[in-house]
Order: sequence, then C-alpha cells, then structure tokens
Amino acid sequence: MEKFLRDWRQDALNKHQYESAIFIGDKLLALTNNDKDAFWLAQVHFSTGNYTHARSFLTRQDLINNNPSCKYLAAHCFVKEGKFDEALNILGDKNPTHLITAPGSARRKLQHLDGSARNGLFKQTKAEKKLERADRSEERDKENISNIRFEAAMCYLRGVCYAKQNAFDRAKECYKDAVRIDVQCFEAFDQLMKNSLMSPQEEWKFLECLNFDIISVGDSSSSQEAAEFTRMLYTTRLSKYSHPEEFTTATETLSTHYNLSENPDILLAKAELLFTQCRFKEALALTTSILAKDKYNFNTFPIHLACLHELNEKNALFLLSHDLADRHPSEPCAWLAVGVYYLTINRIAEARRFFSKASMMDPHYGPAWIGFAHTFAAEGEHDQAISAYSTAARLFQGTHLPQLFLGMQNLQLNNMPLAHEYLNTAYDLCSTDPLLLNELGVVFYHEDHRSEAIKIFKLALTLAEQINSDPRAWIATRANLGHAYRREYQYELALEQFEEVLRQGGKDAGMFCAKGLVLLEMGDCWGAVVALHEALAVSPQDPIATELLSKALEASEIVAIMGQSEEDEFERKIGANKRDAVTARRTRRANKDQVDDEERRMTGLGGDSMMLDSDED
Repeated sequence: MEKFLRDWRQDALNKHQYESAIFIGDKLLALTNNDKDAFWLAQVHFSTGNYTHARSFLTRQDLINNNPSCKYLAAHCFVKEGKFDEALNILGDKNPTHLITAPGSARRKLQHLDGSARNGLFKQTKAEKKLERADRSEERDKENISNIRFEAAMCYLRGVCYAKQNAFDRAKECYKDAVRIDVQCFEAFDQLMKNSLMSPQEEWKFLECLNFDIISVGDSSSSQEAAEFTRMLYTTRLSKYSHPEEFTTATETLSTHYNLSENPDILLAKAELLFTQCRFKEALALTTSILAKDKYNFNTFPIHLACLHELNEKNALFLLSHDLADRHPSEPCAWLAVGVYYLTINRIAEARRFFSKASMMDPHYGPAWIGFAHTFAAEGEHDQAISAYSTAARLFQGTHLPQLFLGMQNLQLNNMPLAHEYLNTAYDLCSTDPLLLNELGVVFYHEDHRSEAIKIFKLALTLAEQINSDPRAWIATRANLGHAYRREYQYELALEQFEEVLRQGGKDAGMFCAKGLVLLEMGDCWGAVVALHEALAVSPQDPIATELLSKALEASEIVAIMGQSEEDEFERKIGANKRDAVTARRTRRANKDQVDDEERRMTGLGGDSMMLDSDED
C-alpha cells in the first residue's frame, strides 16, 4: 500500500495536481508516520504557497532541530512570508565554515596531483592553509553530502535575510560561504554577481578560491570534466571589465564543445561584454536573438533596453514597454522599460516616476536605481542625483559605476577634490574602464596637471583599442587629449588629434574652433580661417567661432600687408638694378663707337659701320 500511495502521489505531482498530491500524501503520512513523508508533504504545501501549513508538518517530532533539510524548508517558509528575524532564529547567525575545503584538496585526497604540484605548484595564503587544516581534520567527510548541501543552502538563506535587512557585508559573507561549502549552490553565486557585491578583482580571486574538485559524478575523469565545465559557466558570469582572454576562452569552449552557442546565458554574457565595449549595435543583435526565442527572458531586458536607448530606438522601446506593462505588470523590468522609453523621448518627470516604481517593487534592482538617478542628472539637479547615486553605491558596493557617476556630478559642480576622491574610489574598483579614465583625465586637466591628464587620456584610448571598442565612442576622449596637447603648446600633436576626431565623425562647431585656434597659434592664418568658416557652417551663431574668425582675418590681413610691402621693396630694387645695367651698357657702346671711329680715320675707311646694335637692352 505504501508503494502504491507513493507512486500515486508522485504521478499527481508530475502533473502539477497539487491538491491530489496533498490528499494522497496526507493518507500516506497517516499510514507510515515517516519523517520523510512529512517533509515531502511540507514541500508540496510550500509549492502551493501555503507556507504556514508547510511549517506545521515540520514542527512534528522536532524535525526542524534534528534535520538540516527540514530546518532549511522551515526557514525558507519564513523568508517567503517576509519574516526575516524568525528565519534567522531558526538558521542561527553562524555559518558552518568547518565544511569549507581549499582548492585542490579533493584532488590530493584522490591522489590526482603529482609530486611537483604538491611541492609548490599551488601557492597558498594563510587563509587557504587554515582551510587545509580544517579539510585534513576530515570534519566534512563525517557529514552526509545531502546535509552539506542543505547547510550551504541555509548559508544562502542567511544572506537573503541580511540583504533584506540592508546588512550587505554580512549578506556577502554568507553568500560566499555558501558557494565555498557547495560550489554547486548557484543561487548564492548568482546573488553575488547580480547584485555586484564584489569588485571585478574580488570576483576573480573568489573564483580561484572555489574548490570545484568536490564535484563528483562517477569516475575521476568525468568528475574533472564536470568541475571544469562548472568553472567555465561561472567564468561567464563574472565582470567583463577584466580578464577578457579567460572569458573568451570559456565562451568559445562552451559554444563549440558543449553546443551552447545559442544558449541564452552564453549569448547574454557576450552581449554584456559588447556593451562594456560600447559596441551597442552588436550587443543589441545578440539580445534581440535571445528575445526572439524567449520573448520574456527578464535577465536580458536591462542590457537590451540600454542598447535601445543608446541607439535612440524610440519605436522599439514604445512597443516593448507597452507589451511588458500589459503582460507582466508585476515584474520590475516592465516599468524599467517604460522609464527608459520616457527617458529616451526626454520626458524626464514620467521617466523618474516609473524608475521609482520599479525600484519600489524590488529595492535591490540596480538598473532602476541608476535610471532614477540619471533623470536628476538629465535635468541638472545635481544634489538629488548625488543622493540617488549614493544610494546605488551603498546597495551595489562591487560596481564602480555609481562612484563614477558621483565623480561626474561633482565634476559638473566644479568640486574637483570631491570628484577626484570619487573617481579614485571607482578606479580602485575597476581600473580598466576607458570612460572612468577619461573622467579622471578631465579632473587632472582642470587641476592644471596636464602632463598627467595626457597620460590618462592616452591610457584610456589604448584600453579602448585593446578591448576592440568602437572608436567613435571615444571621440570625446581624443578631443580631450587634443586640448591637453594644445595647453601644453604641443600644437602638432594637438592638430593630429583634432584631425582624427573630424575623420571619425566628430564634426561639430567646437572641434572646428579648436582646430582653427591651433592653426592660428601655429601661424597658419588661412588654414584657421577655413576651419572657422566650417565651424560657422555647422553653427552659424557660434560666438567663439565668430570671435576667432575675426582675429584670424585680422592676422591674415596684417600678414598680407607685410607681404605686399616686402614685394614692393623687392620690385624697387629690381628696377634700380635694371636701370644701372642699361646705363652701363650704353656707356660701353658709346666708348666702343668712339674707338671704331678712330680706327676708321686711321685706316682711311669711310662710310657707316656695318655692325648691328645688339638687343641686350
């Protein structure tokens, strides 16, 4: 009868007939009085959202205190009900760190490493050596693997509770311990990455400290392959601002060897990399291909919406935001889409309202907070923008973007010391973002440290080239470099940068004015006049171009007058030399005629001379 009822219960569950499963499960529990059947029935009630009823089955026979899986489920019920203090009372406040293993320890136990590796190939820190001692104590081996995984899951739940209470440092440590204990606890790893709780450098260090060798799927070769596969999957979720070679290797291997080239997560990881490189069209093509197969892949929408905004795709944003608001009004990304649409059409007040709505639906939704702050920045409300960016910086401590935006706002307020401080903080979090380096260079420029500014601008352009970024995205950085060269009186280098900006499409009045000013400083007045006329063709009322053009025309007129005076003096000298030459030749001819007359008289010859005058005159 027990087998019959369990099969019936499982069949009902497979069909999502939860009422049937509860009905049969209740009879089975009465028949067997088994703790496993009680736990199973509690899980069914949890799936239906009946969390109070689920806990009632876990309190029988003190299951919560005696069984890790029951303790986890009871705490999860409280989390779902929003009772985080009660959940922490069940979970406790200490993580079972004695279950953490060091990287490579499983291999050493199975003797998968040779002697050379054991003799120093893996250099360990003090923390790792401490973990090694804990691992050698074999405390972990005394635990059942299922219990270990539930302990990791409880660490994850502690992190969720602390995050809801805004204790982000404690939440981060709980998440990290969860993944260290069970590297397959992806929920905790996802929270660390999604909420940017670690800087890019911390993320990669954390990946290196994870012991993927504890994954076991049978024989040693299969386990090793599974461990490497999991490592590559986790690598694709890390920050795209550093280690692009490792990211590319992981995505290519997953795409070719494991047929994941069309997997949405892999495509999204590639799109995120392209977005950081400012290659918006290519990133949009990838996100569009994801949504073509999975229309409501909510993880894809933040990048997709950002690309649409950057490319000014108003119609696409209008249709997408309406569809999401109609079909998924309970999702924060639906109202994020509406806010992005209003921001794109420059209706700032409406955009702010919908960004705020998305952030209230999910207080830890990063894109909504950033968009909310952008609306204040767009209107020049710097104080409110700084307040909103500061909230984002507190919520998402691992990303450099809020600190970067704070630095930009203080830069616009001409508060250079504070801007420098925020940008340095952002640089400590991420030193490979060309946009951050550009803003830092601008601060150096305004602080009259122009040689340092030139170095920073050149480094930004070098990094942009290394990551294959779109050169047109860094026109402003190249223009800034040209201005720094100009202020350092390196006019040839400045002119070279301005010419490159114009070639790449930065044909605005300011750039033509800058070129004209440099040509004027170099003495090329006519070239400056041409450049300034081009500036006025772009912006006929530009006051700077008008003033510079008047100065260039005055300078060219002075040069012309000086040139005319020099030309007249030269002609005068040439005329005098000609006159002197004619007088001399006539004198010589007269003397010669006199000599010939004397000779004829002496020889007795008469008549006119037969010699013809030369044409030398």
